[in-house]
Amino acid sequence: MKNFTIDKGKGMISEEFLERNVFDFHSACKYVSGLPYKRNVDKNNIKCVFDDLGGTCSTKHAVLRKLALENNQSDVKLILGIFKMDAEYTFKIKNTLDKFNLNYIPEAHNYLKIDDEYFDFTKPNSEYSEFKNKLLDEKEMEYNEIMTEKILFHKRFLENWLSDENIPYSLDEIWEIREQCISDLQKNNEVEIQNSSPVCYQNSPEVRDEFKQ
Repeated sequence: MKNFTIDKGKGMISEEFLERNVFDFHSACKYVSGLPYKRNVDKNNIKCVFDDLGGTCSTKHAVLRKLALENNQSDVKLILGIFKMDAEYTFKIKNTLDKFNLNYIPEAHNYLKIDDEYFDFTKPNSEYSEFKNKLLDEKEMEYNEIMTEKILFHKRFLENWLSDENIPYSLDEIWEIREQCISDLQKNNEVEIQNSSPVCYQNSPEVRDEFKQ
């Protein structure tokens, strides 16, 4: 993965990292991935991962995108992907999927694309390879779009999916089923959490609220 030095006087995010003795992009990625996964108080505040000492897949990757832009590294792209959340990916949702006669539900996740390579810094052990073969769609987005555009894109995808696949549920109904799947994932004990998937929602009891409007 490419690296670059974080220069002084480039912007607020660069200064936040420098104040923490983080002097290059590799170190910034390591720092961000090591922060606890937690819901942020104000996702519109690009500094929220520093203020809250943690963040989600959205806020963690947004701050890395902003850092790159401040240092003239526009090839560090923020990506929103939609992937198949199925029982193969995580067995914990199998009962819910079976109950509603679904093979999978499309789920949203943020990560970075750098020089045609993909990287996930949600947690220290996060790997793009965990979900790349299940991707259904993806788009580039900007760091200041994570509050609304992520949900809008996700729901538009779901609407089209429901229609194209003749799924017998409304958008509101499939959203509730999706929330039940996320609730299923929250039944992890501490050992399971340490060995769980890197995708953003899986380890947080607060994440259902993040997707509510």
